[in-house]
Amino acid sequence: MKKRVVIVGAGFAGLELAARLCDALANEVDVTLLDRNDSFYFGFSKLDVLLGRQAPDDVRLHYRDIAKEAVEFGQETVTAIDPLKRRVYTDEGHHDADFLAVALGAEYDMAATPGFREGGFEYYTLAGARRLSEAFEEFAGGTVLISVLGHPFKCPPAPFEGAFLLHDLFVKRGVRDAVDIRMTFPMAAPVPVTKEVSRVFLAALEERGIECAPKELVVGLDARERTARLAGGASVPYDLFIGIPVHRAPKVVTGSGLAPDGWITVDQRNLATRFPGVYALGDVAQGARTVAKAGIFAESAARVVAQDIAARVRGTEAPPPYEGDGPCYVEFGGGLVGKIEVNFLGGSEPTARIIAPSRELAAEKRAFGATRRQSWFGLDTHDAPAAMTTAREGG
Repeated sequence: MKKRVVIVGAGFAGLELAARLCDALANEVDVTLLDRNDSFYFGFSKLDVLLGRQAPDDVRLHYRDIAKEAVEFGQETVTAIDPLKRRVYTDEGHHDADFLAVALGAEYDMAATPGFREGGFEYYTLAGARRLSEAFEEFAGGTVLISVLGHPFKCPPAPFEGAFLLHDLFVKRGVRDAVDIRMTFPMAAPVPVTKEVSRVFLAALEERGIECAPKELVVGLDARERTARLAGGASVPYDLFIGIPVHRAPKVVTGSGLAPDGWITVDQRNLATRFPGVYALGDVAQGARTVAKAGIFAESAARVVAQDIAARVRGTEAPPPYEGDGPCYVEFGGGLVGKIEVNFLGGSEPTARIIAPSRELAAEKRAFGATRRQSWFGLDTHDAPAAMTTAREGG
């Protein structure tokens, strides 16, 4: 009898896990993939929407087009998870599993920073990126304050990518001299995986005249006065505030008993939870050592979980441990993309190598997206949106 695998969440982790299980165990497992949404989009697509290069609907990949015939997709909202029974309750009923994989990601708590909803913008959602793009059309000058409002957060380079690309945007519009771009963030340094990586980002900020204040956390906004209040008591004025919102585990996860510490704790060797047959991977998971919340690391986790499930189904040797490794592409503007090759868990300390921005890496990033669209949704590489298949100047 086939084993039942239920995957909750169809982001990077869920899609990759479903695809790999179908490829490796097509005759041995039934795979059910659940998500409340009808479509997926790459995180980096939000930058295309922010800059007006694409509309939100242009970057969506619909789950109805999932390429793996063995995957049963259900657009359902998860209402409860019972990890002891490996049972998932939804607005459509319930699903029982021999293996349950929770990949629900992180959600944004817009209300965690008082005044943010009323006085700020964000580009971590498609709707937010579109709204901010429209605000830029009327922005002719003043102070743009970009602030990370909590830690951890998805895609550590993203706040800095946003700053680099906004610099380009204002240069193109001929108003850069009238715009003061500033950043605050609670970390000791930008993208602090290694000192080398942080130095590259600091140099890029300085080169573009972007002022940054590390170890500074914005804890509230006064929308009327247009000031941001820092944890230390000082205030920073702004004309346009852009925040990276506080991230939380979904409520259905924190209410399940899986995440007593806020995120689901896993054995980082194979992403298993303390409940037999239950895994957690992607942004919702945490282990003894830090792994950044980003799609590429969720994808590499999915590979290990797929191998671990295969080993359990077939009674074979467990796979090599998860290393939290992969490439992270970074937009620097001017049509240039850099790459950080990271390994968080393979040694005693994280390692990272940064490769200088180039147009060749911009093409590599487009190919990265194209291969996943092909693997998950069966789309030919030529079916990619225009902004991803043609080099666009300015990032």
